[in-house]
Amino acid sequence: MARPVRFCVPGERLCNVEEGSTGSGTYTRHGSIFASLAGRLVKTSENGTPPMVSVVRDAESQLLPDVGAIVTCKVCSINARFAKVHILYISSMPLKTPFRGTIRKEDIRATEKDKVEVYKSFRPGDIVLAKVISLGDAQSNYLLSTAENELGVVVAHSEAGAQMVPVSWCEMQCPRTHTKELRKVARVQPQFLQM
Repeated sequence: MARPVRFCVPGERLCNVEEGSTGSGTYTRHGSIFASLAGRLVKTSENGTPPMVSVVRDAESQLLPDVGAIVTCKVCSINARFAKVHILYISSMPLKTPFRGTIRKEDIRATEKDKVEVYKSFRPGDIVLAKVISLGDAQSNYLLSTAENELGVVVAHSEAGAQMVPVSWCEMQCPRTHTKELRKVARVQPQFLQM
C-alpha cells in the first residue's frame, strides 16, 4: 500500500537532526530540520545511512493563505476556547491540500467578545468564511477571524441531516424539523457565491 504524501509549509518541523540530513528545501535550527518552502516531503536513503530530508515543490505551486485573505474552511472540532478548522479555499481557488487553522473565541465576533461561546457559534462540519489574521507556525496553525458581518457560517446541517437556512445573524433553522440552532451566521457577499 502506498504511503500518503505529506505536504509541508515553511517553518514546519520535519524531524530531529539525528534522524536525517538536510536536503534541498530544508534548514536546521536547534537540533531539528525544518521546511524552508511549501511542498512535498521526500526522504531518500542509500545503503542504510540516515535519510536525506528534502522538500520538493510540485510543478504548479500550492497557494498559501496570506494575512488578510478570505478563506473557506470546514470546522473539524471545537472546545471552550477555539474551533479547529481545515482551510479548503483561498477566495474561490481550491487548495490541493487543506491547511489547518484556528478560530479563537475572542476572534469570533467584533462586539461583546466576553459573551461569546464557541459552541453557540460553530459546530463540527460547518462551512465557514473567515479572514486570515496571522500566519502562526506549524504548531499553532493559521489564526482566523470571523469578526465581520460578512464572515461566519455559510453552510450548516441540522441533526436531521438537512441543510439549514439562516434566520438571523445568530440562528439557523432546519427546514424539516423547524428547529433553530445557534451559529455565527455570515452575511454572504455576492462575490463569494458560486453561480
